[in-house]
Amino acid sequence: MIHFEEAIEKILKNAHRLLTTSVSLSESLGYVLAKKIKARTPIPRFDSSAVDGYAVRFGELQKASNKNPKLLPIIGTVKAGDIVIPILRKGFAIKIFTGACVPQNANAIVMQEYAEEKNHAVSISRKVEKGENIRRRGKEFKKGEIVIERGKLITPPVVGMLASMGYSKVRVYKKPNIGLIVTGNELRSLGVKLQNGEIYDSNSFALTAVLHSLGINPVIERRTKDNKRSIKTALEEAIKLSDVVISVGGVSVGEYDFVKEIFTELDVKKIFWKVAIKPGKPNYFGTLGRKLIFGLPGNPVAALVSFYQLVIPAIHKLIGRNHKEVFMPVVQLSADLKKKHGRLEFVRGVISTNRLGELIVSPTKGQGSHMLSGIAKANCLIHFPKQEDFIRKGSNVKVELLRWDI
Repeated sequence: MIHFEEAIEKILKNAHRLLTTSVSLSESLGYVLAKKIKARTPIPRFDSSAVDGYAVRFGELQKASNKNPKLLPIIGTVKAGDIVIPILRKGFAIKIFTGACVPQNANAIVMQEYAEEKNHAVSISRKVEKGENIRRRGKEFKKGEIVIERGKLITPPVVGMLASMGYSKVRVYKKPNIGLIVTGNELRSLGVKLQNGEIYDSNSFALTAVLHSLGINPVIERRTKDNKRSIKTALEEAIKLSDVVISVGGVSVGEYDFVKEIFTELDVKKIFWKVAIKPGKPNYFGTLGRKLIFGLPGNPVAALVSFYQLVIPAIHKLIGRNHKEVFMPVVQLSADLKKKHGRLEFVRGVISTNRLGELIVSPTKGQGSHMLSGIAKANCLIHFPKQEDFIRKGSNVKVELLRWDI
């Protein structure tokens, strides 16, 4: 049995980035950039107004005040998107709207709140600073400057940034083909009337949902009984079609736990079996060439937590995301926690605020590895260190925020 940190290290060591491909910007969400993005033009592309107001020469307003307002005739109007821009002459103003190109000779914009327009002229009762309310050309990025680094996950704001620079296609890392095999004699399809000893198959739905949240559709999804021949046939097909194979159930030491034996027969190289975590101790990880093979425990919560902690980091590595240390804020614990020492425990919890506005974390009811209600309610995992067996209420604990999306 190995510790959690060692398991992550071994998984990432054996996970290799996939090849790259080009995708249209409209389909790029959830991919990872395989090439740094440079500004094709200065950003902003031209001097533009940050407000609705009046384009002026700032020097003409240095003596303007409430007692001595400056009256400037308006000689034109500029709207966002206008191509033909009037030239500002001495002693005049041009009405301008947010995003519009700043007229030649104008070097300040007076907000309309500080001006009064009447009879085709504007009265201004305050002085302005040079460059006030002007978004300067190239202020954010110069042409050729790196805007987004390689390895950046494409999120909605990134899509917007790419579109603003005119990128209709981007180079990204491919997403992995993933095969999901769920085993168990007791599992039944939804809608079927259950007999004694039977349960509905939640693992197939939950883990497929996690993959969908990552923007991945499994290339093969099978549920089999605890029959060695059936499991082997399903795993052979999954290995043939997939970059990552995820088997759920049948990985412990029971009489009908065939998965490890089958992996050996299929020439999978075992990297580790059993991780010092709870839930999720009987986790298996191996490789076949560059293919990653995971054997997750069958209890629903153990399967979800194991997927979250062990499989998702591997997927991130494959799609080009750099693995970084998980951000874990320190939060006050609302109730005593106890366990046996020796394993890192991921306690399902809910972060909220108390009457003083302080962040607190409360363990959910239902911490058993078969109790989905606890993780369904949770918005975080409390990290209960392996060397500890008791944490008192009011103590500070590290929590990992649960994110099931990209």
